[in-house]
Amino acid sequence: MKLDDKIRLQHMLDAAQEAVTFLNSLNGENIENNRLVSQAIVRLIEVVGEAASQLSKEYRNSHPGLPWPQIIGMRNRIVHAYFDIDYSLVESTVKSDFPALIKQLINLIALYKE
Repeated sequence: MKLDDKIRLQHMLDAAQEAVTFLNSLNGENIENNRLVSQAIVRLIEVVGEAASQLSKEYRNSHPGLPWPQIIGMRNRIVHAYFDIDYSLVESTVKSDFPALIKQLINLIALYKE
């Protein structure tokens, strides 16, 4: 693994963990009712997708178990259709997909040897 790939994986992990923390801070409140948290989470999803897109193609190809096109695609959708964000999808992604992604990222980063 290239050092840059490890750094990008760490960026993805940090952003995904923070998004989960922010969503949990709502304590059941609708994400759309808290603009500060919803916008922070959207930005963190952008970071996850951008970092994934900056991983080397070789790295992404060697780890096909992660849904790279979907991760990057969600970032692209949010950035380019910022005026039409589906917050129920944002919430679902963070609740349902990020916990598994976080585990995978932790495992991938642990494989890196200094």
